[in-house]
Amino acid sequence: MFLNSIRWRLQLWYALILVCVLAGFGFTAYELQRGRLFRRIDGELQRRVAELESALRGPAGRRPGFPESPPRGPGRDRPPPEDLPFPGDLPRPGRRDDGPDPLLRPPREFHLAPEQARLFDASDTNGFYFVLWARDGKELARSTNAPPIVPIPAANPSSPQPPRMRGELREMFHATPPGEILLAGCSIAGELMDLRRTAAWLSAIGGGILLLGLVGGWWSATRAIRPIHDISDTAATIAAGDLSKRIPISDAESELGELAGVLNSTFSRLEAAFTQQQQFTSDAAHELRTPVSVLLTRTQSTLSRERTPAEYKETLEACQRAAQRMRRLIESLLELARLDAGQEQMKRLTFDLSKTAADCVDLVRPLAEHKRIRVECNLTPLECVGDPERLGQVITNLLTNAVNYNKPDGEVRLTAQDENGSAVLKITDTGCGIAPEDLPRLFERFYRADKSRSDGRSGLGLAISKAIIEAHGGSIEVSSEAGVGSTFSIRLPGGHSI
Repeated sequence: MFLNSIRWRLQLWYALILVCVLAGFGFTAYELQRGRLFRRIDGELQRRVAELESALRGPAGRRPGFPESPPRGPGRDRPPPEDLPFPGDLPRPGRRDDGPDPLLRPPREFHLAPEQARLFDASDTNGFYFVLWARDGKELARSTNAPPIVPIPAANPSSPQPPRMRGELREMFHATPPGEILLAGCSIAGELMDLRRTAAWLSAIGGGILLLGLVGGWWSATRAIRPIHDISDTAATIAAGDLSKRIPISDAESELGELAGVLNSTFSRLEAAFTQQQQFTSDAAHELRTPVSVLLTRTQSTLSRERTPAEYKETLEACQRAAQRMRRLIESLLELARLDAGQEQMKRLTFDLSKTAADCVDLVRPLAEHKRIRVECNLTPLECVGDPERLGQVITNLLTNAVNYNKPDGEVRLTAQDENGSAVLKITDTGCGIAPEDLPRLFERFYRADKSRSDGRSGLGLAISKAIIEAHGGSIEVSSEAGVGSTFSIRLPGGHSI
């Protein structure tokens, strides 16, 4: 299913957010435009309703169609004649009238002043119009451009009335205290068309932005997850056996770029481990093949015919030497395997590293004297934490190498000192030195810097020494100068000087 794809999930989430933002923006813009338009129209309608009410009340609150009160004074206090008609059907003085207050009656005719009439253009059918009703619901007046049918609204004089919509007509009405209802309206077909045009433009622009955003989001998502495909393809290629394959990194600063860098480093170490394993297997087979070949050759040669007791003895001694060499090699391989697997338990004892080094010197001194090599020690009491037996094995191996690869009448010097809380032991010889190209591989298994001087050695001594030192949390380094000699430095976690 496509929802299982990270790209599609990112795209859908991005599209949802973009649609919500665009819809919210478009709706807000449309409502603002609509509100601004209707406020303007309602303001015009409200002004016209006020003019209608002003025209209905007349100046100073007097109703139109009603004359001024007759002046009072001498000779003018006489009531008007019986036959004199009063506009607006006012009751004659002295006559009983049980009807409503004449000031609350509507006028017989309704006229707008010229400046007020201009607000209602009769020649414009889309302009503003008005309708006036009496309190009994009878229509009193209307403009010529008013629609034929205008239903009377239900108005309450005590509260303002909101505008109403009838199709494309917007109308505002007002009820006066006497009960007349004033209505002003206009056609807003053009404004509604403008609103629809605005909505269409907003939809088109929003759709364009959405389409552009989706295309950009798809491109961004594809670009973002491209390293994942590269990682997957590279891992599949490596799983197929090509350990040299690496992930191409285009943006090393991104999170996936950093992940690709870490994976490339892991693949490099994996390749190195496989290469080392293959080389180790090849070297181990080569080292074991030599003594096995000696055993088979000597035994086959001896058994081919009758031999003298001396010849049988010589053959057995040769087979013994080959078997011992195989035993030493197998023990070394087992020791390395245990060290690599962390199965070799190292003791954690506090001891004097200088004393352990002095004991190793005493062990190697006969060999040094036989080869006329002087061994000088500058050892001060130095506290160290570790396994004294395994560290003694390392020191003995380094001293043996320093004696065996030294010059005649050469010298081996041992120094021990405390450096920033670490116990440092240095073994320096005056031998032929080590070539610069051999230094980086000196601690590799089965590697021999001098191929012509194996002396039956397997080339595992320095590899075992390094594994033991690293198992103690320390380090071993070598520096050498051709024709001058070499210096091996062992750094171990130490304590306070004794």
